[in-house]
Amino acid sequence: YQFHTNVPRLCKTACRRSWTPRQVDEYRDFAAAHFRANMRLDNLPGAELVVYRDQTGHEFVSYRLGYSLAEPSDKNASNFYVNNHLRFTIRYHDVQTKGTRMEKIEEPGALIVGFEVKAMSIDHQFEGKWNDACVKKNTCELFTCDPNTGPEPTAPKLVLKTHQKMDVVFTYDVLWVHSDVKWASRWDVYLQMQWQDDEIHWFSIVNSSVILLFLSGMVAMIMLRILRKDLYRYNQLDQSEEAREEAREETGWKLVYGDVFRPPKHASLLAVFIGSGVQVLGMSCCTITFAVLGFLSPSNRGSLLLVMILFFVFMGLPAGYVSAIFCKMFKGAGTDRLKNTVLTATLFPGVVFLIFFGLNLMIWGDQGTGAVPFGTLLALLLFWFALSLPLVFLGSFLGFRRDPVEPPVRTNAIPRQIPEQVWYMRSVPSVLMGGVLPFGVVFVELFFILSSIWQHRFYYLFGFMLLVLLILIVTCAEITIVMCYFQLCSEDYHWWWRAYFTSGASSFYLFGYASYYLLTRVHVAKTMKVASYFIFFGYMTILSYGFFVLTGFVGFISCFFFVRTIYASVKID
Repeated sequence: YQFHTNVPRLCKTACRRSWTPRQVDEYRDFAAAHFRANMRLDNLPGAELVVYRDQTGHEFVSYRLGYSLAEPSDKNASNFYVNNHLRFTIRYHDVQTKGTRMEKIEEPGALIVGFEVKAMSIDHQFEGKWNDACVKKNTCELFTCDPNTGPEPTAPKLVLKTHQKMDVVFTYDVLWVHSDVKWASRWDVYLQMQWQDDEIHWFSIVNSSVILLFLSGMVAMIMLRILRKDLYRYNQLDQSEEAREEAREETGWKLVYGDVFRPPKHASLLAVFIGSGVQVLGMSCCTITFAVLGFLSPSNRGSLLLVMILFFVFMGLPAGYVSAIFCKMFKGAGTDRLKNTVLTATLFPGVVFLIFFGLNLMIWGDQGTGAVPFGTLLALLLFWFALSLPLVFLGSFLGFRRDPVEPPVRTNAIPRQIPEQVWYMRSVPSVLMGGVLPFGVVFVELFFILSSIWQHRFYYLFGFMLLVLLILIVTCAEITIVMCYFQLCSEDYHWWWRAYFTSGASSFYLFGYASYYLLTRVHVAKTMKVASYFIFFGYMTILSYGFFVLTGFVGFISCFFFVRTIYASVKID
């Protein structure tokens, strides 16, 4: 498509294409799956104007990225009309000066501030035999589209055939419309939400806040009533031995003081996951904060991903440091310093890269345009080995040099036998219960993110995302503390890994909901169903893995400080 500044055109022929029966069937498959075509002009995405009307009759204008390949002929979508005529409306703002000194220019210029696309279907008719040379010479004569007046209102639509050859003539109009929108504000229309979205977001925030208040009340009850009362009775020096023994029996969490800080199984792996959690949490907080402050603009494509990678790399320093601290604390539990450092630097990013590389190979195989170039992948690997690995090793070196974290109570030589647990306090049920509330916090925001991806809209609601992230962090901390306290009261001191999985289990719900969303709300073309499913589930696996590491770390570190605090307050003879 050729545009010339301030030169309107009507019914200009782009090309004529002959489709084989197989290509026709593929196009029909894409049309049934609601595929849309996307294009850009001066880095502005082409968008289709959509008008919404609420129950009161008020109209709200929004944009959808791209344009539909075809329109259904009826409600049942039994047939389709090929959208082979595009009307481009280019909105521009006059420019009379240039530079910071506002020097006048000889010929007024134009800044493009809007790019709208309207798709139509026209069964073009022409006389005689088609000659492709007329496209370059601009001499194609169509009975259904006049260069002076535009498409004929009574022109028939082009029906998409089935299992037959088709010849399709593609045409377009170019309209230039003056606009008062400034260059700095040209992205505002793309970032506008639908009229009902803000109410749903605020409802989600209020709902999450209610969950947070409920959990805060439970934690306050535990800390202020149960623990305070228990510690007071337990630490009374003037009590008789019978009274002290009775206090111990009433509250089981104090009975496991000699085993509660016993290193867990696979302690080195736990230290690695803790370090990875620091890295992912730090990256998420910094990236969203930068976006909220306005440093990340959708006009700069790829800026969000670039900033995420940069923050992830630089967060390797605290990741290595924290992982080394816990590795050193688990001394004598089969921990290896070099192995711990290497795994902290490679386990999480390595798994993510392998999944991403596999998906990229699949896109390459399908000759998709979304494949990442091989040079970019090599640059990522170089960036990882040249900067991320050294930072993790530096943080690990600093962590191993500091004094070890000592537990507040001594660990018994012989492990205490754990009594039989009720079914809901066993590992799997308690972990699944603990993951429900953190998932409930992010459920609505996840819906909007998936909808933005699949319904051709921009997601730029980072203010809401920051609020949800803060509520998520507090929710993960509180639900893990509550579940950990109940576990210790059941005289089960294997809390290390369960604390990580309690809030981390929300990632399983996240993956499950994403799968449900794909199967119920997304239309996938039959010819691309297998590849689309692999790509979707691959990316959702990466997202769920990162969410597991983030929420798991928040829950674990909160539980760790909670356990240290309550056992440091107990007087041990």
